[in-house]
Amino acid sequence: MDNLILVKPTTELKEQALDYRQEHFEKGEKIINGSALLDNLTYEEWLEHLEKSSNPDTVSKDWVDATTFFVVRTSDNRIVGMVDIRHRLNYFLSICGGHIGYSVRPSERKKGYGTKILKQALEYAKTININNVMLACYKENEGSRKIIVKCGGKLEKEFTYIDGKIIQVYWIDN
Repeated sequence: MDNLILVKPTTELKEQALDYRQEHFEKGEKIINGSALLDNLTYEEWLEHLEKSSNPDTVSKDWVDATTFFVVRTSDNRIVGMVDIRHRLNYFLSICGGHIGYSVRPSERKKGYGTKILKQALEYAKTININNVMLACYKENEGSRKIIVKCGGKLEKEFTYIDGKIIQVYWIDN
């Protein structure tokens, strides 16, 4: 299977990042999980947002400090996913967001990348002393549910979110 590495976003990755974002949009996905607002900001604004969010002293009061990575396939240097590792939980994240959010490029799904991404994110979480990791997903998102369970996720609860969909909350002992 292809090797994947976590890469911090840079200005040099702009075109690849915009291509990644566009593929999600063309699939009808207006929210890109784990992207820390790549779906809402210009690339330059997004890089600035990531820089501020990486530091507990400069992060917005509505956010938590976090580290966001592109997931790059080494064989062709293609961005196949993204992951956002939140260093702590605020009220919103403690209900339905969790410590880790991730996404896989639509054309690269069902190839095992989601599991590899989550495993690498869990390894990174260990380095910043996150030993109990919360993740959440919609119950209807079978792919994400399977990945979380495969990586050790234990279902804690499920509830109906404001959009009428059921959210499941999992914990992984890291």
